[in-house]
Amino acid sequence: MDLSQIAEQIKDASENIFLIYAFNSTGKTRLSVEYKETAKNTDGRQTGVYYNAFSEDLFVWDNEHTKLNIVSSSLNQYHSQLNELDVMDKLKPYNPKYDFRFQSHENLEQGFASISFFMKEDEEQHPVKISRGEERIFIWCFFLALIEVDSWTGEQSDYFFIDDPVSSMDDHNIFITAFTLMNLIEKHYERKKIIITTHHIGLATILSDWLSKGEKAGKFKAIRRGEKNKYKISILEKIGDQYELSNPRNSVLLYHLRVLQILDTAIQEDSLEVYHLALLRQVLENIASFLGVGQFQYVLQQIGFTEESGKMADIINALTHQKVYYPQVGVMVPDNKQILIDVYNALMGKYHFVLHN
Repeated sequence: MDLSQIAEQIKDASENIFLIYAFNSTGKTRLSVEYKETAKNTDGRQTGVYYNAFSEDLFVWDNEHTKLNIVSSSLNQYHSQLNELDVMDKLKPYNPKYDFRFQSHENLEQGFASISFFMKEDEEQHPVKISRGEERIFIWCFFLALIEVDSWTGEQSDYFFIDDPVSSMDDHNIFITAFTLMNLIEKHYERKKIIITTHHIGLATILSDWLSKGEKAGKFKAIRRGEKNKYKISILEKIGDQYELSNPRNSVLLYHLRVLQILDTAIQEDSLEVYHLALLRQVLENIASFLGVGQFQYVLQQIGFTEESGKMADIINALTHQKVYYPQVGVMVPDNKQILIDVYNALMGKYHFVLHN
């Protein structure tokens, strides 16, 4: 199939949630463009909202005046319903070191012209240039705030297509983005089709686990015999000049080894933070799933924590709750740090994973 046929396949599918993993340069962004064209209604109007590399291209740095200019587009008409607090609310979990202000066009109906950034402690608000990673997080949060504008998403209410929102993010921010995407899915999946594509195996694995085996997975699964799940997890593969959406069970995705490498480095460098417990939990859950059991407490028992497995599972559960990804609880206390190290060492001793550098 070509990408237009893939887009048609997704559009016509009964599932409302599509999670698609693909290597870079496979065609994810082009697929989002094809879907946009395929999903247009009969008079050529857009029926949904998308975020991809072209969305990021609407923001261009003016280095001379140290501000981020916004290229005029059809989205500008909705800017008047946004303010700094709306966007900052989405930014908060990412712990930005800066604040910002919007500059509007003289004609307010044309929306925002640019954005200026300044350090939070700078009362005189001298403009600064934020990093590329910070910029991409800001644009993502701007988009998240914008899709809550009813006049935009109300007119284009059929779908969200989100292509790779985690480029240039570190592991901590990828977890935050995963929670953000799950919140978006939970809020809208019954009324809209939601397509998420990514080249990041960690994000794909986390969302896949939450959709299929997480605490809230029941709401996304088929209830009656003969029904389909409300989600579909696929890998976009290019074979010659053709494409296909394959079943991920036909591919080996060794995300757990990458996570163990990250944990090993953090332990060796004494740089453990609370979110590393979430990474450890992912490994425990992956092993539990491989062993055919539903609870990672079973894995704790298998690696030697027989009597205290329940207590340790409770601690890991508590510290990997959603609030852990907010910065005010990012520092790990020594006792919890030791739990992580002990569990990691026991895992490596039991299963002898080989971590290639």
